Amino acid sequence: MASQLILPLGPRSKLTRADFVTAPGNARAVAFIDSWPDWPAPSAALYGPAGSGKSHLVAVWQARTGASVLSAADLEGLDRVALSGQPLAVEDVDAVPAGEARDRALFALIEGAGPVLFTGREPPAAWPVALPDLASRFSALLAFPLWAPDDALLAALAAKLFRDRQLAVPEAVIQRMIRFLERSPAAIRDFVARADEKALSEGRPVNLALVRELLAKDDGTAQ
Repeated sequence: MASQLILPLGPRSKLTRADFVTAPGNARAVAFIDSWPDWPAPSAALYGPAGSGKSHLVAVWQARTGASVLSAADLEGLDRVALSGQPLAVEDVDAVPAGEARDRALFALIEGAGPVLFTGREPPAAWPVALPDLASRFSALLAFPLWAPDDALLAALAAKLFRDRQLAVPEAVIQRMIRFLERSPAAIRDFVARADEKALSEGRPVNLALVRELLAKDDGTAQ
């Protein structure tokens, strides 16, 4: 059978509170976001690996607060006066090299009047800094981890990603994925995308046979 042409439309990721998968590994972060506006401090951080839900929780908080959201890479052009006192989320802080301009902008945000939600892969105390004063501020931030890769969370994440693509897959498919894939959000997300692409191109459902073929392609020992 000839392969079908796959248009690069991609799924529309659902980033509402109802779509967020809560599990023991992220429950404290979710509870903190849900507690808005009764935060015990004006600034806080969420941290965890790619795909763990940081941006999803930022989107939930943005919907509740009207916060502006930007990458740490865009801090140098930030008009802090215009944003003074307004909710702000700054993502991927530790993905941007430390430097005086970046650090002064971050320091000003932490010291400012408005609530600020930061995200990064590592805990804030491990974020690189050029200014010693900023290191102390990072260490003092309220910080909430996301992602502890237990089976329940892996399965819930896989099921959500398939639903985002309007795919209903048997539970056995998800359990097979969890058993053989790397236990990371990124690996689950990548595999779901590949399974969807293969199913579309070959006109097949996402079932155990298709998943076995993909797993065998990655690792000849998978059956």
